[in-house]
Amino acid sequence: MLIWFVVLYIAVSVAIGLYASRRVKNTADFVVAGHHLPLPFIIATVFATWFGSETVLGIPAKFLNEGFKGVVADPFGSSMCLILVGLFFARPLYRMNLLTIGDYYRARYNRGVELATSICIVISYLGWVSAQITALGLVFSVLTNGAIAPWQGMVIGTAIVLVYTLAGGMVSVAFTDLFQMGVILAGMVYIATVVSGIAGGAGAVVTHAANAGKLELLPAFTARDIIAFVAAWITMGFGSIPQQDVFQRVSAAKDEKTAGLGSVLGGCLYFCFAFIPMFLAYSAQLIDPAMVAKNIGNDSQYILPNLILAHTPLFAQVIFFGALLAAIMSCSAATLLAPSVTFAENVLKPFLPKLADWQFLRLLRFIVFLFALAVLAFAMGSGATIYGMVESAYKVTLVAAFTPLAFGLYWKRATTQGAACAIACGLGVWIVCEILIAQQMLPAEPFLPPQFAGWLASVVGMLAGSLLPQWYGVATPHQHATAA
Repeated sequence: MLIWFVVLYIAVSVAIGLYASRRVKNTADFVVAGHHLPLPFIIATVFATWFGSETVLGIPAKFLNEGFKGVVADPFGSSMCLILVGLFFARPLYRMNLLTIGDYYRARYNRGVELATSICIVISYLGWVSAQITALGLVFSVLTNGAIAPWQGMVIGTAIVLVYTLAGGMVSVAFTDLFQMGVILAGMVYIATVVSGIAGGAGAVVTHAANAGKLELLPAFTARDIIAFVAAWITMGFGSIPQQDVFQRVSAAKDEKTAGLGSVLGGCLYFCFAFIPMFLAYSAQLIDPAMVAKNIGNDSQYILPNLILAHTPLFAQVIFFGALLAAIMSCSAATLLAPSVTFAENVLKPFLPKLADWQFLRLLRFIVFLFALAVLAFAMGSGATIYGMVESAYKVTLVAAFTPLAFGLYWKRATTQGAACAIACGLGVWIVCEILIAQQMLPAEPFLPPQFAGWLASVVGMLAGSLLPQWYGVATPHQHATAA
């Protein structure tokens, strides 16, 4: 019975996406919904895109093991990202009327900077989208009690998401996100109420977690701990700002006010509801400690689904897995579309200048399909956790793309040479540090985490490259005018 309810939910979601796809007439409709979405849609797309597998499965698993100190990157850093985008980045980027975030780097700097940052952005999505595909495999395996293997669930889930993403792009994503946000919000609140009653009340769960030290967030007052804390926070807090999925939601709004407000409200909503799955998973410590002890050392991502299946009535199971699939599918669709658009627009299209709009739209859909296959292969071959995949995804954009974006908008003296130095220094230091750690020439947890060292190097590269005599690609007055 549970499986049939899940099948029905998936069918409804796909039907909504296919219905909305009839509004797609050109590339702008497919990529940014024609710049026409009102505030409720922007809030829904921002929230539903970020409330994915890592929120429902990855964050709770990490919280059970390490408490708040283990989830600094997400939800604390990720929520900060969305709020920062709404306050400081949405309006100036919206005014530039661009199709992708990669277009900004070309307009502000040059083609070389656009190409380098766009490739980094595309690469960063492998981990994020793979986390969603991995979660779909896990869900289908749990629902069928192992009859469907995780890898088979990944294939099925990828095929489902591809159907409406290929059909309608951002328009389909927006309509399905609005529906799925409602399912997530109502479902999470209802499940929290049911599980709280079984565990003896919310107060009992919170008290138990506090006594176990799980609610301690701030680091010890030492340089090493403070730097590690800040590095974890900015990995997603800054690293996820120069991302196409965030930019698409900003650009899809009907005006710049809606773009900024929608991102802030979506970020606040995400921050509030991200704590519910943590509460649910920790409730298992009180309800079924034997099951927690069995899974926490093996695969803690299964604790929450197993708790729901073993200790809640059928209706609650339907609501939970409906909300879980809503979260994963909405996030999967958005994160499949974003890197494909960036690759098509900012890497391939300059080499195909005579491509008509309808031809580019067909090429874009083909790239979405190819990227889905690449992600599926990556997910099957990766042994990382869902949380680990998502957190690692933003390291490359933190060291390569954030500094040129932020300085380009808010520092008029930023030049193309500065941007090139920022990318080269950031990537160079980060990659070298990772290699030294892999070769055991640096400790596994060095004083400066690799991505933090890379980000600092990118800032130094931007400042030095912009202030020293210009030998490469000096920005024109027109490019300076794009600064906020």
